[in-house]
This record gives sequence, C-alpha cells and structure tokens, in this order.
Amino acid sequence: MEISSQLVKDLRQKTGAGVMDCKAALQEAQGDMEKAIEYLRRKGLATAAKKASRVANDGLVSAYIHAGGKIGVLVEVNCETDFVARTEDFQSFVKNVAMHIAAASPQYIRREEVPPEIIDREKRIYREQALDSGKPERVLDKIVEGKLERFYSEVCLLEQTYVRDPDVTVKDVLDALIAKIGENITIRRFARFQLGEGLPSHS
Repeated sequence: MEISSQLVKDLRQKTGAGVMDCKAALQEAQGDMEKAIEYLRRKGLATAAKKASRVANDGLVSAYIHAGGKIGVLVEVNCETDFVARTEDFQSFVKNVAMHIAAASPQYIRREEVPPEIIDREKRIYREQALDSGKPERVLDKIVEGKLERFYSEVCLLEQTYVRDPDVTVKDVLDALIAKIGENITIRRFARFQLGEGLPSHS
C-alpha cells in the first residue's frame, strides 16, 4: 500500500517516532492512523524494555507549584546522559510529570512499591463487598483481581491515566519518550505536599 508523506508527517507529530518507523507502522496498519499508533506504542514498549537494564544516573529534579501555592511537587527523573537531561523533550516530560502528580495525587510510582499489607487489605475489602452484594463464590477471585487492577491504576503513577491525554497512561508517555530519545529513563521518586494536609480541620 502506498503511504503518503502527509500521513507519515501526521503520525510523526502525534508520536514523535522516526520517519521510517512511522512509514513501517502505517504500512503494517494499512494506513489506519489509530492502529499505526498502537503498533508504534507496542514497539516503543519493546524498545523501553531493552533499555531498562541500562543505568540511568543523570537527569533532573523539578519543582511544580499549583493552585496559588497550595500544592507543591518535587520529582526526580533519571536518564543516562547529561546531554539528554538538557534536551527540551526530556525537560518538558519532567515538568509535565510534576504537573500530573500535583493533579492526580499518586501514592506510589509502580505497583511493585505497594506494601503487601495494603494489597491484602484491599483484597479483603473487595471480597467482602462482593459477598455482601450476593456475588457467587466462584467469581469472587475474578472480581477482586479486577478491582485490584483499578486500584493500581488510581494510586500508581505509571498506571494512572495521563492528565494531558486521557487515552494513554503515564507509562505510555514514558515509553514513547524512551523510544524517541534512545536512552533509559526512569521516574525515581517524588514528593507531593498539600497545604494543611494531615492537620486537624476547623470544627
């Protein structure tokens, strides 16, 4: 199938992928833009997985203050070289992650960081809710697993829906950047502060 240069250009603008990758994706998808984006995302995931073992000890610490000084975020994002840390793509990503954290209030970066006792507590609650609503015993495990996946998508930064694009997760955006830049990039840690958080409210 003949792929027009305009279609390749449009896909590049949407994904940041290279010309040849975009052309191959469009050919694979028979010119379907959404399928081509999905193809590139899958390829980006594979690229990211290969680079994940490489040491990322450069990067940036960024701060973001929101809502008139009522919410503040510090985030550290690592890459492999100072050169990448100084690029506009990387700096923009770090800033956007800080803004996302301010808006979405994640508690962890990835699901592996959720303490086992928290997971056990959530499973117990979901099981009791399902039993109370009259669900049969045989489907309880499936219901619990489904609700646990939703829990991860709410509290884990990488699994949250990206606030700037509800069609992707933060991990999708990270993997696309890794595929584009060609270095391992990791969100190492963050701290989110909200004015008055933890203090007793006025009665």
